[in-house]
Amino acid sequence: MDAVRVALLREVLSGTEWPEATRRFAQALRASVAPGRGGGLLLVGTEQYEPWHLAAHLMDEAAWSGLPELTPTLVRHRVRTGDPAQLAVGLGRLEAAGRGETLLLVAPASPGAGLLQRVHDARRAGATVLTLDGGDPEVQGLAHESLTANQSTAVDLDTVQHLVSAAAGENNMPAPRGRRPFKERLARLADRLTSPPPTGW
Repeated sequence: MDAVRVALLREVLSGTEWPEATRRFAQALRASVAPGRGGGLLLVGTEQYEPWHLAAHLMDEAAWSGLPELTPTLVRHRVRTGDPAQLAVGLGRLEAAGRGETLLLVAPASPGAGLLQRVHDARRAGATVLTLDGGDPEVQGLAHESLTANQSTAVDLDTVQHLVSAAAGENNMPAPRGRRPFKERLARLADRLTSPPPTGW
């Protein structure tokens, strides 16, 4: 979904909680994957619902906004021999998740006991857990931050994913609490100054 469609969608939803709620969730996502936290973004769905569309949108936003930390690793329930590398990460990756990493679970319905246990273990190991969900209380109970969309809300989960991914890549989003933009700029400058000269020098 391009920026024009997202803007139109936000206009349609103005006066509802959704523009602000999705921006707030996106800010929590940005804060959890901020440079210096040491981990990456793991994206997983349920066995019946694989959030590949959200993965693609987050990859696009990461590239367009210059925020590589938004690029997710899509964790899949079924990995086949010969799958390309970006589609070959199985549920075992959740068992290695720990401090500094962020796990984003997209669960329109109950994900089942096995996945819930893996997410619970990742949280206990120090991972930050965010959920886009359909209202399952067990899923929400695992989340540091959750956003719910189901039949009783004004929008569906697919629409919420579009709004969250677009908001996550916005350059005018306020800096997350605890993040110091000056230090980040200084670190980038130091990287540039200490990097090797271009080839041919």
